[in-house]
Parts: sequence; structure tokens; C-alpha cells
Amino acid sequence: MDVKTMNQTRRSLLKKMLLTGAVLGGAPLGGGCSALKRSDLHDFTHKEGILPLNLDSMEKAILYHASLAPSGHNSQPWRVCLKNKNHWVVEADSTRMLPAVDIENRELHLSLGAFAENLSLTAGTYGLRADIHTIARTHHDKDVLNVELRQDTNHNYPLQRLTQRRTVRHGQLPRHITPADLKTLSKAADGYLRYFPRGSHQATDLRDATVDAFRIQAQRNDAQEELVRWLRLDNKAARQLRDGLTTESMELDGFSGWLVRTFFSPEDFLKPGFRQKGIDATAEQAHQGGGWLILDSPGREIPDLIEAGRRFERLALSANALGIGLHPMSQVLEEEEGRSFITAYHEKNTTPQFILRAGYLDHRPAATSLRRPVEWFVYA
Repeated sequence: MDVKTMNQTRRSLLKKMLLTGAVLGGAPLGGGCSALKRSDLHDFTHKEGILPLNLDSMEKAILYHASLAPSGHNSQPWRVCLKNKNHWVVEADSTRMLPAVDIENRELHLSLGAFAENLSLTAGTYGLRADIHTIARTHHDKDVLNVELRQDTNHNYPLQRLTQRRTVRHGQLPRHITPADLKTLSKAADGYLRYFPRGSHQATDLRDATVDAFRIQAQRNDAQEELVRWLRLDNKAARQLRDGLTTESMELDGFSGWLVRTFFSPEDFLKPGFRQKGIDATAEQAHQGGGWLILDSPGREIPDLIEAGRRFERLALSANALGIGLHPMSQVLEEEEGRSFITAYHEKNTTPQFILRAGYLDHRPAATSLRRPVEWFVYA
């Protein structure tokens, strides 16, 4: 056996050993070179082939903070057309849709709603009112939101809440959300929020349904292939694309993350062992936290989805300020079996849009998911 073959055999054996171990559970195993984080990158940089825009620092700040909104697989499915200085149109970027798990673009429009909420909050800190109206008529229209900026009073919203917001998969404590904090969260969600505390039969049902839906989705090749396209395991890809899922954003940190970045490729996640590890990790996460939240909307039309996205962002920002971690677990709404189950949890004249695991945190982890610079998603 030559040296090259020996090295390949050794590498293959190590990958098998890692796959059967605890690496993919996400628990840190020690030190190691870290993945690229948002803080490692300058907010406003140009990409080769993209012309710089004549944006002032205020406009860049508003648009960048808007882009801190959450999205499925961190796909960042927005584009912004600058009609003039005070008139923008927010578009759905067709190249960033997730047709395998979001065929009707429900989650895409929820993300655009969160984008709109961040835009509005940031504009307010600069003494501007963002008048935002939904202009899309179908779930597949390109132009979604019309934005007009007008002079207003300064609202002094703490923008660090936007930069600190993140999904928290691990470390949620098994303590119930207090009535006072639940009242704050419900107010942020305009009352469209229901809480099922840990230990209740509803929470147990939601936990089990979520794991079942994830198991179904893990066996769907189209869904897993779509996920793989958004994995950014090595720092070179992460730096080049500034989107998707890094090991840090998936909470595969420390030595665990280093092993995955060093020895695995995104395509490895399609293998049966990886899929099972994902199921096991989800089952472990689903047992953590202080309970489950359902965020509803009064309907299913585009304006309903935009408003639900805005409510979710307000909810997430409030939760972050209260030291509560949120983990959206959307598979139960993406799979037919999950949707059939969740109908039992409909309030009259409402539609569930987010299923969230919630729990207090001992410490607030830093936001690590990457974001594209403004010039990459804005054009005139």
C-alpha cells in the first residue's frame, strides 16, 4: 500500500470514528481553530463584480441592520431596489428560495417581515419613520414590500439587540417562563402567542411531533440536498459567500467544529450516519428548555405572513433582552404529517406560523451567523 492510499485509508477511518462519536451532537470538546464569525468580517465590503452604491452611512446602517433578520438556512432571501433616496422596494430573491421545505414561500415571507421590522426599528433611531406596505399579491411575486422613509422623531431603540439576536439550540434551562416575562413576550407579539410550559401534555406533544417531523425530513433526499447547498463548513467558503450555516452557527464549536471543518465536506451530511446524528441531536435539544411557544397569525395571505414575521422579530428581540433563548423548530410546519398534527393547536381564526422552543440561559452566546454586506443585496 503506497503512502497516498494509506493516508486516504487513515482519513476514511478517522471520519467513520468521528461519525460514530459525539462530534455531531454539538457539545464542545475543547479548543481548536474557530469558524469564521460575523465579528471577523467588516460590515460593509465590496464583492468583485459588484459596483459600489452611492449610499451614505445612515442608509448602509439601516439596510445592514435590516439584514440581521433570521431566515431558513441563513439564506438571506432579500434584495432591495433603491428607487430613490427615500423610496425602496424589498424583493424576494428567487436564487435564495428553499423549494424543498418552503414550497409556498411561507417562511421566506416571514423572513421578509423580520427584515422589515429591523429596517423600521433602525430607521427610527435615525429620526425616520419607515412606511412599509405589502405589494405582493401572490406567494411568488418578486416585489414584496414598498418602503418610504419620512422624517420623524428619534426613537433611540437599542440597536445592539439586533446585533445580539440569535437562535439558541443548546443550553436552554428547564425553568418555566415567568408570568411577567411571558406578558412581555406576548405584548411584543401583539397577543398572538401561546405558551405551553415544560411538563404539560401540550409541550410533550409538541416535542414529540417536532422530532417526528425532523425524522421524516431527514429521510427526504430533496430536503437534505437543499440543506447541504447552504452548508459553509470551511472558512474559505464562508468568507466568500457570507451566508448559510457555519459550524459555529450550528453550535458545533470548539474541537467538535474543528473536526467537522477539517475532515468533512457538506456532502458527508447526506450519509445515513449524519442524518441519524441530526435526528439524535434534535431529540436531545427538544427535551431542553422551559416549554414551547406558538406564534400565530390571523390568516395565510402575504400581509399576514409579513406581520407575523415582524411580530416574531419583536418577540425574539424581547426574549434576548430577558435572557431567554429561542429555537424555531419549523419542520413540524414543513411536513404534511406535522401540519396535520398542529391543526389540533389552532386557536379559532388563527394559523400557527412559528413553533419555538424557549428557555432561560445561564449566559447569552454571541451572534455568529454571517451576513452579506449591503452592496451584495442592494441595487439601484
